[in-house]
Formats: sequence, C-alpha cells, structure tokens
Amino acid sequence: MTVQDRGQQADLPGDTYAVFGNPIKHSKSPQIHKAFAQQLGDALTYRAVRVESDAFESTVLGFFQRGGRGLNITVPFKERACALADTVSSAAEQAGAANCLVPREAGLHAENTDGLGLVKDMAANLGWQLQGRRALVIGAGGAVRGILQPLLQERVAELIIVNRTASRALELAQRFDNPSTAVRGCAPADVDGETFDLVINGTSASLSDDLPELPDIKLSARCCCYDLVYAAAPTAFMQWSAARAAWAVADGLGMLVEQAAESYYLWRGQRPATDGVISDLRAALLASA
Repeated sequence: MTVQDRGQQADLPGDTYAVFGNPIKHSKSPQIHKAFAQQLGDALTYRAVRVESDAFESTVLGFFQRGGRGLNITVPFKERACALADTVSSAAEQAGAANCLVPREAGLHAENTDGLGLVKDMAANLGWQLQGRRALVIGAGGAVRGILQPLLQERVAELIIVNRTASRALELAQRFDNPSTAVRGCAPADVDGETFDLVINGTSASLSDDLPELPDIKLSARCCCYDLVYAAAPTAFMQWSAARAAWAVADGLGMLVEQAAESYYLWRGQRPATDGVISDLRAALLASA
C-alpha cells in the first residue's frame, strides 16, 4: 500500500521536510537543515512540528500524501515510526525504532541514523578510537536502541547496558546479541567496581541537569565519556566524568548534526559538511547561556 493510498488530499509547497515530536520547541533541526540547504544551494523548507500522541500515524501519512519529502522523528514516536513504515532498514529493525522516514515507490521507508551520527562524531570529529574498548551504556530507552548496532560494528571489546529497570537492559542485550562482542544487560549496581574505557549516558537526566543512576565504577586512563544530551554548559554527567579524570568528555551536539546529515543524504543524495554547522551551533549555545 502506498503513502498516497493511506493519506488525505492537500498541497504542500516545494520540497518540504519536518521533524515530528512532542515536545519539539527546543529542536535545533530546522536550523541545522537550513544551514545544510544553504551550503548545498538547495531550496527547501524544514519545520519542527508538535504532534499529539493520538494523531501521530495520521499526521505522518497526511504529511507525505501532501507531498512531504522526508521526516525526522524524535521522542516519543521513534518506535511507532518504525512500526508504521512499509520497509525498514536493518539498523531500524534491530533497534525497533526509527528517526528518519523516506518516501519511496513501495511506501514509507524507515531508517535510524542516530548511531551513525554518534559514531561519526566520536571517531571523525573527536578522534576517539572505539575498537577494543570496554563500553558501558547507561539507559535502555529509544535513544540507546538506535546507537547499539553502530557501536558493535566499531568492534568494541565488550558492551554492557545498565538501567534502573534491569529487565529492560537485559531485553536490549538479548536483542543485540552479537557473536563477536560480549553484550550484557543488568542493573547499575551489578557493575560496581568494574573499569570501563567508554561510558555513554543515554538517559534524559541531563535535560533536568540531573545525574542518571550511576554505578560505582572506575574509569581507565584512556576512558572517554559521552552524553547524548547537549547544553550550553557541561551537563551533570559531563561534570561527573571530568571529576573522575576521564581522558575525554563530550556532549551530543555533534551527534545531533551528524545524524541530521545522514538524514539529508537519504532524502536528497548529497552529504553536507558538518564541522562549520557544529561550530556555529556551539557558538549560539554559548551566547545564549
């Protein structure tokens, strides 16, 4: 069944894109995609749209039927976006969540570019070596689901997922079971005293300037710590990491831009440069602090 078969008639101007979520007011995606379009000489519009929970599916289908060219999906709709699609990439299927929808002849195609964006930021922008690291991921929500497969593809030595509700971490570990990398899910206290080379905060605690529930762990001399949340000032998790002498600490601003660039490429076949966009966004964040 095509998108046209499932939507309702209406018109949209030109090449129209959007991000759907709730809440959405804070989104930097319109600013990022406007910068990409200016860089590449593309004429398009990109909007941030708040969607009510009971109207998500009908709003998505209506958007594409009216001529929309691509959607980003953010919380709390990533799992529903994956379920709505006609075809699903391997990354989105394994995660059970999608942050990018692409209209194709066969209908809607779901992708997940979050993990690609994270790995690109860590490896290319920050220069972190991921292979062989013992990695700890805190949280088991939709944000974490999207980053696990790309991390495993970077051949980390071991991947441990911890979550306050241990059963959710265990479910993710089973979903991402890998023959070449040991994957484990457990409660935070179950890794007390262990040493890690990479620690990623995948919870939303930093949005409230709080710390997630953290195990009593040790950071190796080369440990890198990454918060998927970004802010003008170092987040509580970043401060915790720096106080424990992490070798490198970063937030998720670069990931945000890199995942957007992957979406742009899927929609338009051009891959924008990201370094200047990241720098401009960082400067704007600092100026607004």
